[in-house]
Amino acid sequence: MTEMVQNVNPVILALLATLFTWGVTALGAAMVFFFKTIEKRALNTMLGFAAGVMIAASFFSLLLPAIESTKADGGTPWMPAVIGFVAGGAFLLFVDMVLPHLHLGLDTEKAEGVKTHWQRSVLLVLAITLHNFPEGLAVGVAFGAISANLPSASLAGAIALAIGIGLQNFPEGAAVSIPLRREGFSRLKSFVYGQASGIVEPLGGVLGAAAVLLMRPLLPYALAFAAGAMIFVVVEELIPEAQRENYNTNLSTIGAMLGFAVMMFLDIALG
Repeated sequence: MTEMVQNVNPVILALLATLFTWGVTALGAAMVFFFKTIEKRALNTMLGFAAGVMIAASFFSLLLPAIESTKADGGTPWMPAVIGFVAGGAFLLFVDMVLPHLHLGLDTEKAEGVKTHWQRSVLLVLAITLHNFPEGLAVGVAFGAISANLPSASLAGAIALAIGIGLQNFPEGAAVSIPLRREGFSRLKSFVYGQASGIVEPLGGVLGAAAVLLMRPLLPYALAFAAGAMIFVVVEELIPEAQRENYNTNLSTIGAMLGFAVMMFLDIALG
């Protein structure tokens, strides 16, 4: 069974994996049909969990394989990891400065990026979409690394990464759709916007896997690039959002610890 799966084009595998993570986002967004509000304590915990998963995935599934593959090829282990990581963060910083978006709970006047007259709902969804792209990219690169015969890459490891991203996408979907409902959107419209934020993940997955296949020597840089992009999202958005108003910050911290532990378990146990 494993050999049959490994013979499938990694781009197809990446697409299937990111369709799964998008589907979990939709499941989370569907919570809006059952709840109209979400407690700040629960939201903080969920955002912290998502941050923990992304931090662990960035190291165990992306940076560590980048370092090990460079070492196996006789290169300077730190160079691709550092360069790719910084480039990934710089890329997200550029997109964050250019793409119009609005973080949940803020007034429309505080929208970031290029000034536009777009609707508030569009700006809110773009804020979540902005950090979902690196997640899809990470999954795509992980599956692409399998076909590139990366020493530390494995099908189980790539699947573990997809499962981890999917787990944190469930609370993320709810964290988008339910606050939209509270802002006056209908349940259906809140769900549509909530799940729409995950559409970009299959795009990122396909692009990541395809890029690795076309540019095998750049694989360690691609892995580190995805890690840098994810860490940027964690530090720039998830952690500040989870700690906003200094409300029960212990819960977001505990959530982050649990998320890290779960992703570490998945990566080591399955990978």
